[in-house]
Amino acid sequence: MDHRCGYVAIIGKPNAGKSTLMNAILGEKLSITTSKPQTTRKRVMGILSDAVSQVIFLDTPGILNPEYLLQNRMLEFIELSILDADLLLLIVDAADDPTAEKFLNDPVVQDLLNKSEAGRILLLNKIDLAPQAKIQEALNNLSAQEKFLEVIPVSALNKFNIERILPSLLENLPIHPKFFPDDQLSDENERFFVSEIIREKVFELFQDEIPYSTEVIIEDFKEQENRKDVITATIIVERESQKPIIIGKSGSAIKKLGEKSRASIEEFLGRGVFLELRVKVKEKWRSDPKMLKYFGYKTE
Repeated sequence: MDHRCGYVAIIGKPNAGKSTLMNAILGEKLSITTSKPQTTRKRVMGILSDAVSQVIFLDTPGILNPEYLLQNRMLEFIELSILDADLLLLIVDAADDPTAEKFLNDPVVQDLLNKSEAGRILLLNKIDLAPQAKIQEALNNLSAQEKFLEVIPVSALNKFNIERILPSLLENLPIHPKFFPDDQLSDENERFFVSEIIREKVFELFQDEIPYSTEVIIEDFKEQENRKDVITATIIVERESQKPIIIGKSGSAIKKLGEKSRASIEEFLGRGVFLELRVKVKEKWRSDPKMLKYFGYKTE
């Protein structure tokens, strides 16, 4: 029996719904999702396996014109994913860009796509938030261009039309043995996902520049038989003035952050945890090559 297997890079602008889409297809929440753009900073692998196929999804940061070193590193993750991919799944926010022209004509997008000859499937996402006449017109125009293997209208959040995506991918992926065991969902470990969950809650609870100025490091992760795991995490901020915002009056903000983080971590891990949060300042870490390398923003 021919076995289909390959890498699919999910590419799009910030807040287009890439992470929501991957989670919906996998049926598992691997990538963090918030209403704020630029939530995803690294590429996150999600593996979907069955008896005759294995699709390895690469969720990537949103494509933007980088303004500082961290955003350059994020762009490198996108480029690496495109180079690794057998197929590109391009996702466009139909509510903001119903014709997909803004996305397809963006110079940064064009430069990235020119690096790959992989087949492309275009998804018009959030179609429930866009005028249906415009969506239909865009589908007709984009399908006629023959640039894409298929153009599919979807709503990742509502899981509308998601079932059309996988057959299209499998039809175009190479015949190849599986790269990973059937029970493996990602190439990342639990520490990575715990840090991402805490960062997700920072995005949800804090406003303005705070979420974009923070990083989360897991300092200690002790698994204990018949007892709760013990996790110590440090939240990194860029300026001294940001530290008291994370902590809050009498520790109220960090207590709320800890409660929400712990609940989501326990749901993800399927077991109880004791979570301790700390806050440290690392000035201008988003522009510091050594700090970025230490925090895992490296592609080599």
